[in-house]
Amino acid sequence: MEKILVLDFGGQYNQLIARRVRDQGIYAEIKPYNKITVDEIKAQGYSGIIFTGGPNSVYDPESPHYDPAILDAGIPILGICYGCQLIAYMAGGRVESADDSSEYGKIDVYARSNVLFTDVPSKSVCWMSHHDFIPHPPKGFTTIAITDKCPVAAFCDEERKIYAVQFHPEVTHTEYGKDILRNFLYRICGCKGDWQMDSFIDSAVAEIRGQVGDSRVVLGLSGGVDSSVAAALISKAIGKRLTCVFIDHGLMRKDEGDFVEQTFTQLFDMNFVRLNCQDRFLSKLKGVTEPETKRNIIGEEFYNAFFGYIRESEKSCCFAQGTIYPDRIESGKGDAAKIKTHHNLVNPPKDIKFEKIIEPLRDLFKDEVRAVGEKLGLPKELVWRQPFPGPGMGVRVIGEVTAERVRILQDADAILRDEMDRCGYAEKMSQFFAVLPGVKTVGVMGDERTYSELVAIRAVTTDDFMTADWAQIPYDILGRVSNRIINEVDKVNRVVYDITSKPPGTVEWE
Repeated sequence: MEKILVLDFGGQYNQLIARRVRDQGIYAEIKPYNKITVDEIKAQGYSGIIFTGGPNSVYDPESPHYDPAILDAGIPILGICYGCQLIAYMAGGRVESADDSSEYGKIDVYARSNVLFTDVPSKSVCWMSHHDFIPHPPKGFTTIAITDKCPVAAFCDEERKIYAVQFHPEVTHTEYGKDILRNFLYRICGCKGDWQMDSFIDSAVAEIRGQVGDSRVVLGLSGGVDSSVAAALISKAIGKRLTCVFIDHGLMRKDEGDFVEQTFTQLFDMNFVRLNCQDRFLSKLKGVTEPETKRNIIGEEFYNAFFGYIRESEKSCCFAQGTIYPDRIESGKGDAAKIKTHHNLVNPPKDIKFEKIIEPLRDLFKDEVRAVGEKLGLPKELVWRQPFPGPGMGVRVIGEVTAERVRILQDADAILRDEMDRCGYAEKMSQFFAVLPGVKTVGVMGDERTYSELVAIRAVTTDDFMTADWAQIPYDILGRVSNRIINEVDKVNRVVYDITSKPPGTVEWE
């Protein structure tokens, strides 16, 4: 099977690169730069190598480097961002601080005729994010793209099939990024495209069976897409030896706990256990306002409740969860910079010894998880449910989390969802929800002064959740949502709309 190596230098988009490769029907696997040698790379028969980006400068002694012999290994290479600068550095070129010439966001790039830019216009939009730049290509290399501020936005050595781009072709903001990656994979690496999602399911089922053996598996179920698909995949592998434990922390969307129970008891032939724990969670969150502390408390209490069940009911078992790659990368696993902690990554108590930890979706992005769910025969309404954070309303109620504030946000969020469904706009967005920022504002209602809560609306479009644009919802729809929230939700007198992209913001507020 043809395969591409994504050599990871600590970039936030490393798994996204691999996902883009798999989109092209080619298997990709990620290896940390310090866990594989040039000889091992050559021995494993990769069709090509992609160097990822990273947050470092190549001249920093602590920054990741690699054996320059890789440039003469006879394997096509594409360097991206830091990977581009690293190729220049290894080839004897110069990399300098950009100072006032740094580029971030959407930038016009001007490409010259080259196989990497086949079917790409001479001028297009790319996504830049760099504070260093390459003033001149290394000896033996040729500049093939520039921007107004970047004299070497891309360069290559066609004879050795080594290519490098300063921008990020893997993100959706790069207008012809898919074409650029496809040109590298098919025209430069010579790939044919023989990998499909069915291959992942077969290998994942085989891996689960190999990991589990004859043991039982307990899954910490949130009711979202990730844990649902994980449950279906594990159920396919081991059947009734799977038990799903649903911890209802009272921080879900309005009436969602009941929906989760009904859905899973009807769809799956497995043991389903529901534990209602809202009072317990709210008690632990009393007086807490710092977002990371809230995440940690919710994550720890989730597992305290879960482990309490394990201690009483399961003497020996494996532990499964629906962790996906954005959970891991945003929590700073590997060499990537930490952005925020995800509940799936809180360490279990030391007195609980699971036979093994099962995370069958750990290397997939959200849209890939959905594709797996569809392949497994899950219904559309479950597979295409919007992502919901494990801490739930705990990270959408900014500041202290109380029963009253959760109630206000659940009611506002329910109205937002109802209006989006009624007008048919819900399917045009990847995620939308309400936030309670903890800001009170002056208003006038019934000829009287009010001083009540502000509700914020967040809505984004994306296909990978590593980058996202704010959704341009028509004003009349926003107007109806605002009017209903203010009139129907007690203690709210103002509604605002968040128009921040990711980056610089994240999809969630906390």
